[in-house]
Amino acid sequence: MGMMTTGRPRASLHTLGCRLNQAETALLADRLQQDGYRIVEYGRPTDLLVLNTCSVTDEAERMCRYEIRRTLRHSPQAFVAVTGCYAQTGVEALQQVPGIDLIVGNRHKLSLPAHLPSPSALRKQPAPSLLHTKTLGRDDFTIDGVGDYKSKRANLKIQDGCNFMCSFCLIPFARGHERSRRMDDAIREAEVLVARGHRELVLTGVNIGRYEQDGGSLLDLIRQLERIDGLDRIRISSIEPTTISDELLEYMATSAKLCRHLHLPLQSGDDDILRAMNRRYRVRDYAAFVDKAIRLMPDLGLGADVLVGFPGEGDAQFANTLAAATDLPFSYLHVFAYSKRPGTAAARMAGTVPATTIKSRSKALAELSRAKRLAFYQRYIGRTAEVLFETKNDAGRWTGLTSNYMRVGVTTNDDLTNTLGRVAIEGIMDGLAVGKMLP
Repeated sequence: MGMMTTGRPRASLHTLGCRLNQAETALLADRLQQDGYRIVEYGRPTDLLVLNTCSVTDEAERMCRYEIRRTLRHSPQAFVAVTGCYAQTGVEALQQVPGIDLIVGNRHKLSLPAHLPSPSALRKQPAPSLLHTKTLGRDDFTIDGVGDYKSKRANLKIQDGCNFMCSFCLIPFARGHERSRRMDDAIREAEVLVARGHRELVLTGVNIGRYEQDGGSLLDLIRQLERIDGLDRIRISSIEPTTISDELLEYMATSAKLCRHLHLPLQSGDDDILRAMNRRYRVRDYAAFVDKAIRLMPDLGLGADVLVGFPGEGDAQFANTLAAATDLPFSYLHVFAYSKRPGTAAARMAGTVPATTIKSRSKALAELSRAKRLAFYQRYIGRTAEVLFETKNDAGRWTGLTSNYMRVGVTTNDDLTNTLGRVAIEGIMDGLAVGKMLP
């Protein structure tokens, strides 16, 4: 093997893409450690690189090539395994990328370690081996092991796949039909994560509002998770607005552990575009839902995804999106540029928006997001907030999040890692709400 240091072989993992990918990478890291690998930070010399890819944008292949080249520069003998959504949808392209030794589609992603050569036999291959099936499973699932997280918040994967065929989205092709994790199995992993010191769990999946297991819903799973001693917070990651029951909203308004934070993909504020996207609501439905949520929880942290430059998005349609995003009580936005994904319905649509237009529209929304975040934080000046502290930033402030997703910073000599504390918010600096710790 040449460059392998004595002792345990090194493994490095890198995630491109969503929080669900991060959850899966963490599960792989844990498994590799059990198999005798020593996990090293991505970017350092390694014997094995596992790249968990994304296919949501057309950047996927370029990013993939870049990360592989980068690794092989410092570790020319590293065995490279590529998995994730791009390994599912872009097999033909990946087979042409130099330096890949193993390509593992999404169905086999979490069993990837079992398909590696033994650690002592890891060698560059003349051509990549392929482990790939077109079908992605329809059944309930369990996951072996427990995610390995460096951060204080851990992701808990509870669902995979999607049956909503939004016309711009490749995920149903990359991850297959929706399916839910067995409830007892999700609770098992959650208990171990909490025992390892994680005080906040983020529930992740592709379409988590559709979680359904043994007649139990997402809310039933949350109720069970709340019983775990030592778990202080449960956060719901991105969730489709049409999948949230009134019961779940009402529960969020009264629960001590469920975070008052919703990230609701909007995508467009124009009904014609929403129709072309095959989204399941119109602007007024979305606004009515948000209104209901804010009435129940005036302090709700509310984020949204907005997709810019969908085919047929003219100035008038974009103006509607900008107006809706301005009027709605968002605390931040995630702005994405549309990119054509072969195989999706939108790829065949006319009305391509020029890249320069997409850029200027994205900039307008990014500025709106900054203003919204600032206004949201300003409401808290003179109030107190409970913060779960994570780490110290470059400016020497301890930072963490409130239940409603406000990032707070305080200066103190105490070590606040993984502690919950009350902070009197005094102002805003460097994009943080800053204040003093209360005894």
